[in-house]
Amino acid sequence: VYLFLFIVVFCETGLVVTPFLPGDSLLFAGGTLAGAGLMSYPGICLTLLAAAIIGDSVNFRIGKHVGPPVFQKDYRWLKKKYLEQAHVFYEKHGGKAIILARFIPIIRTFAPFVAGVAGMRQSRFLFFNISGALIWVFSIVTAGYFLGSRPFVQKNFSLIIYGIIVVSVLPVVFETAKHMLAKKKTIPVAVKRDEDA
Repeated sequence: VYLFLFIVVFCETGLVVTPFLPGDSLLFAGGTLAGAGLMSYPGICLTLLAAAIIGDSVNFRIGKHVGPPVFQKDYRWLKKKYLEQAHVFYEKHGGKAIILARFIPIIRTFAPFVAGVAGMRQSRFLFFNISGALIWVFSIVTAGYFLGSRPFVQKNFSLIIYGIIVVSVLPVVFETAKHMLAKKKTIPVAVKRDEDA
Protein backbone atom coordinates (compact mmCIF):
# COMPACT_ATOMS: atom_id res chain seq x y z
CA VAL A 1 0.00 0.00 0.00
CA TYR A 2 2.86 2.40 0.82
CA LEU A 3 4.43 1.69 -2.57
CA PHE A 4 1.10 2.16 -4.34
CA LEU A 5 0.53 5.53 -2.62
CA PHE A 6 4.08 6.62 -3.46
CA ILE A 7 3.74 5.69 -7.15
CA VAL A 8 0.36 7.43 -7.63
CA VAL A 9 1.37 10.67 -5.88
CA PHE A 10 4.75 10.68 -7.64
CA CYS A 11 3.09 10.22 -11.05
CA GLU A 12 0.44 12.86 -10.36
CA THR A 13 3.03 15.47 -9.34
CA GLY A 14 5.97 14.32 -11.47
CA LEU A 15 4.55 13.46 -14.90
CA VAL A 16 2.67 16.06 -16.94
CA VAL A 17 0.76 13.29 -18.72
CA THR A 18 -1.04 12.09 -15.55
CA PRO A 19 -2.86 15.13 -14.07
CA PHE A 20 -6.04 13.05 -13.70
CA LEU A 21 -4.67 10.91 -10.85
CA PRO A 22 -6.34 11.45 -7.44
CA GLY A 23 -3.71 13.18 -5.29
CA ASP A 24 -5.80 14.93 -2.61
CA SER A 25 -8.18 12.04 -2.05
CA LEU A 26 -5.31 9.53 -1.77
CA LEU A 27 -3.65 11.67 0.89
CA PHE A 28 -6.94 11.85 2.75
CA ALA A 29 -7.55 8.11 2.37
CA GLY A 30 -4.02 7.39 3.65
CA GLY A 31 -4.68 9.53 6.73
CA THR A 32 -8.01 7.77 7.27
CA LEU A 33 -6.27 4.37 7.14
CA ALA A 34 -3.74 5.60 9.70
CA GLY A 35 -6.50 7.00 11.93
CA ALA A 36 -8.27 3.64 11.85
CA GLY A 37 -5.05 1.99 13.04
CA LEU A 38 -4.42 0.11 9.78
CA MET A 39 -1.27 2.02 8.81
CA SER A 40 1.43 4.12 10.45
CA TYR A 41 0.75 7.88 10.49
CA PRO A 42 4.48 8.84 10.36
CA GLY A 43 5.02 6.18 7.67
CA ILE A 44 2.19 7.54 5.49
CA CYS A 45 3.39 11.14 5.92
CA LEU A 46 7.02 10.33 5.06
CA THR A 47 6.04 8.20 2.05
CA LEU A 48 3.74 10.84 0.59
CA LEU A 49 6.13 13.68 1.42
CA ALA A 50 8.93 11.91 -0.45
CA ALA A 51 6.63 11.22 -3.43
CA ALA A 52 5.44 14.86 -3.58
CA ILE A 53 8.93 16.41 -3.35
CA ILE A 54 10.60 13.97 -5.77
CA GLY A 55 7.65 14.19 -8.18
CA ASP A 56 7.75 18.00 -8.39
CA SER A 57 11.56 17.95 -8.75
CA VAL A 58 11.38 15.50 -11.66
CA ASN A 59 8.61 17.55 -13.30
CA PHE A 60 10.67 20.74 -12.91
CA ARG A 61 13.73 19.10 -14.52
CA ILE A 62 11.62 17.82 -17.43
CA GLY A 63 10.25 21.35 -17.99
CA LYS A 64 13.77 22.80 -17.85
CA HIS A 65 15.03 20.39 -20.50
CA VAL A 66 12.00 20.36 -22.79
CA GLY A 67 11.64 24.15 -22.86
CA PRO A 68 9.15 26.56 -24.49
CA PRO A 69 8.42 24.53 -27.69
CA VAL A 70 5.83 22.52 -25.73
CA PHE A 71 3.57 25.62 -25.64
CA GLN A 72 3.36 25.76 -29.43
CA LYS A 73 0.81 22.98 -30.01
CA ASP A 74 -1.42 20.33 -28.42
CA TYR A 75 -0.11 16.83 -27.89
CA ARG A 76 -2.13 13.69 -27.27
CA TRP A 77 -1.43 13.64 -23.51
CA LEU A 78 -0.24 17.22 -23.03
CA LYS A 79 -2.92 19.87 -23.45
CA LYS A 80 -1.78 23.39 -24.33
CA LYS A 81 -4.79 24.76 -22.42
CA TYR A 82 -3.56 23.24 -19.13
CA LEU A 83 -0.03 24.53 -19.69
CA GLU A 84 -1.34 28.03 -20.36
CA GLN A 85 -3.55 27.94 -17.23
CA ALA A 86 -0.56 26.88 -15.12
CA HIS A 87 1.61 29.54 -16.77
CA VAL A 88 -0.91 32.31 -15.99
CA PHE A 89 -1.20 31.01 -12.39
CA TYR A 90 2.60 30.96 -12.07
CA GLU A 91 2.99 34.47 -13.51
CA LYS A 92 0.32 35.84 -11.17
CA HIS A 93 1.58 34.26 -7.95
CA GLY A 94 5.32 33.86 -8.62
CA GLY A 95 7.23 31.43 -6.40
CA LYS A 96 4.32 30.89 -4.03
CA ALA A 97 2.39 29.42 -6.98
CA ILE A 98 4.34 26.21 -6.36
CA ILE A 99 2.86 26.08 -2.84
CA LEU A 100 -0.67 27.18 -3.79
CA ALA A 101 -0.76 24.80 -6.78
CA ARG A 102 -0.45 21.82 -4.42
CA PHE A 103 -4.11 22.32 -3.51
CA ILE A 104 -5.45 22.72 -7.07
CA PRO A 105 -5.88 19.56 -9.18
CA ILE A 106 -4.36 19.69 -12.70
CA ILE A 107 -2.58 23.00 -11.90
CA ARG A 108 -0.67 20.96 -9.27
CA THR A 109 0.73 18.74 -12.04
CA PHE A 110 1.66 21.52 -14.46
CA ALA A 111 3.02 24.24 -12.11
CA PRO A 112 6.46 22.64 -11.53
CA PHE A 113 6.75 21.86 -15.25
CA VAL A 114 5.98 25.50 -16.14
CA ALA A 115 8.45 26.70 -13.48
CA GLY A 116 11.12 24.62 -15.23
CA VAL A 117 10.14 25.95 -18.67
CA ALA A 118 10.22 29.53 -17.29
CA GLY A 119 13.78 28.99 -16.03
CA MET A 120 13.09 29.41 -12.31
CA ARG A 121 16.27 29.06 -10.23
CA GLN A 122 16.52 25.49 -8.93
CA SER A 123 17.39 26.40 -5.32
CA ARG A 124 14.39 28.77 -5.17
CA PHE A 125 12.13 26.13 -6.68
CA LEU A 126 13.34 23.52 -4.19
CA PHE A 127 12.46 25.81 -1.26
CA PHE A 128 8.86 26.29 -2.48
CA ASN A 129 8.61 22.64 -3.49
CA ILE A 130 9.52 21.37 0.01
CA SER A 131 7.40 24.02 1.77
CA GLY A 132 4.35 23.24 -0.38
CA ALA A 133 4.76 19.49 0.04
CA LEU A 134 4.98 19.79 3.85
CA ILE A 135 1.81 21.91 4.05
CA TRP A 136 -0.12 19.81 1.51
CA VAL A 137 0.76 16.37 2.89
CA PHE A 138 0.49 17.10 6.61
CA SER A 139 -2.74 19.12 6.38
CA ILE A 140 -4.68 16.59 4.28
CA VAL A 141 -3.25 13.42 5.86
CA THR A 142 -3.89 14.83 9.35
CA ALA A 143 -7.49 15.71 8.42
CA GLY A 144 -7.98 12.11 7.25
CA TYR A 145 -6.25 10.79 10.39
CA PHE A 146 -8.67 12.56 12.76
CA LEU A 147 -11.65 11.41 10.70
CA GLY A 148 -10.36 7.82 10.69
CA SER A 149 -10.04 7.77 14.48
CA ARG A 150 -13.77 8.41 14.94
CA PRO A 151 -15.87 5.34 15.94
CA PHE A 152 -18.47 6.01 13.22
CA VAL A 153 -15.76 5.91 10.52
CA GLN A 154 -14.18 2.77 11.98
CA LYS A 155 -17.54 0.99 11.94
CA ASN A 156 -18.31 2.07 8.36
CA PHE A 157 -14.74 2.13 7.11
CA SER A 158 -15.26 0.34 3.78
CA LEU A 159 -18.14 2.71 2.88
CA ILE A 160 -15.98 5.75 3.67
CA ILE A 161 -13.14 4.44 1.48
CA TYR A 162 -15.55 3.73 -1.39
CA GLY A 163 -16.91 7.26 -0.98
CA ILE A 164 -13.40 8.74 -1.18
CA ILE A 165 -12.69 6.70 -4.32
CA VAL A 166 -15.93 7.88 -5.97
CA VAL A 167 -15.20 11.53 -5.09
CA SER A 168 -11.65 11.25 -6.43
CA VAL A 169 -12.85 9.78 -9.75
CA LEU A 170 -15.63 12.36 -10.29
CA PRO A 171 -13.35 15.16 -11.64
CA VAL A 172 -12.00 12.77 -14.30
CA VAL A 173 -15.56 11.73 -15.26
CA PHE A 174 -16.72 15.38 -15.47
CA GLU A 175 -13.67 16.42 -17.51
CA THR A 176 -14.15 13.51 -19.94
CA ALA A 177 -17.89 14.24 -20.31
CA LYS A 178 -17.17 17.93 -20.87
CA HIS A 179 -14.58 17.09 -23.53
CA MET A 180 -16.97 14.69 -25.31
CA LEU A 181 -19.83 17.25 -25.28
CA ALA A 182 -17.52 19.93 -26.69
CA LYS A 183 -16.50 17.55 -29.49
CA LYS A 184 -20.16 16.80 -30.35
CA LYS A 185 -20.92 20.52 -30.57
CA THR A 186 -18.06 21.20 -32.99
CA ILE A 187 -18.81 18.28 -35.37
CA PRO A 188 -22.18 19.61 -36.73
CA VAL A 189 -20.63 23.05 -37.30
CA ALA A 190 -17.81 21.51 -39.34
CA VAL A 191 -20.31 19.42 -41.37
CA LYS A 192 -22.50 22.48 -42.05
CA ARG A 193 -19.51 24.45 -43.32
CA ASP A 194 -18.60 21.59 -45.68
CA GLU A 195 -22.18 21.54 -47.02
CA ASP A 196 -22.18 25.31 -47.53
CA ALA A 197 -18.93 25.06 -49.46
